This record gives sequence, C-alpha cells and structure tokens, in this order.
Amino acid sequence: MLAAQVLVAQNIAFGLIAAMMIVGAIRVVSSNNVVHAALWLVLVLAGAAAQYLLVYAEFVAVTQVLVYVGAVMVLFLFGVMLTRARIGKENDLNNNNWAVGIPVAVVLFAAMSLALITGYRADKLPGPSAAVKVDTRLISDSIFGPYLLPFWALSFVLLVAVIGAIVLARKD
Repeated sequence: MLAAQVLVAQNIAFGLIAAMMIVGAIRVVSSNNVVHAALWLVLVLAGAAAQYLLVYAEFVAVTQVLVYVGAVMVLFLFGVMLTRARIGKENDLNNNNWAVGIPVAVVLFAAMSLALITGYRADKLPGPSAAVKVDTRLISDSIFGPYLLPFWALSFVLLVAVIGAIVLARKD
C-alpha cells in the first residue's frame, strides 16, 4: 500500500515539475529580455535537477545544479553583461522565418516521439522495490578519477574566457 502511494506522489511531483519546466522553456524562447531569458533557463535547469531527485539520482542532481545552474549560467550572464549587449527589452530579436520554424519543429517532435514510442514499446520501468542503492562516492570516483585532468583543463579554459571577456569589454 505504501509503495503505491509513493508512486502516486512521484507522478504528481513529476507532473508539477514538468509543467514548470515547460512554462520556463516557453518563456526562454518568448522573452524579449536576454537576462530574463537566462533566468527562465535557470528555472528549467533546476527543474531537470528536481527530476533527477525523483529518480533517486542525487549525485546527478547536485552536479546539474553546480555545473549548469551555477557555473554555466553565471558564465552566460557574465558574457551578456561584458559584451556591451543591450540590457532590457529588445524588439528586433525575431526574424521572419518563424513561420517555417513551427512546421519543422512539429515534424521533428513527431519524428522524435515516434522513435521513442516504437523503440521502447515493450520496455517497462522497474518498480520502487527494484531500486538499487548506488554509492555516490563510487560514481564520483569513476567520473573524476580518470577525467580529473580534462576537468581542470576545462576550468582553466573557462577562466581564460572570462578574463578575455573582461579585457574586451574594458573601456580604455
């Protein structure tokens, strides 16, 4: 009885988080302000982290928040602020090709849905009793053990990019 109630709560939470992410994604592409679009993207990425929490992937959720919500969005906002882009409402962001983009998006969505439905028709998700406890330390060691040097190299590349943006945006 308790397992069925947990699944109902997870389904309700999934629906609420997915609705929040859909609204945020629509606001990302419909916002006239670049900074507001970036903040709506933070909401979508945080929703993805919340979805990871629903499937008991705590390490992936924390990584999502730290890497994407934290580092990438801060870097994106620094890039917007340091490149002398207009801050505020911009009316000339849309072009006239949106009428072509909507049917293409519908066709791509239909193709992706068809591929997912036909590819996973016979597969069933395991119930909560089949959940396997995974040690977070093992996951982090397997990711950051062999790939620690590239991870550090990427952090230095991002640091150089931020310093370069500051130098380019500096007024002489």
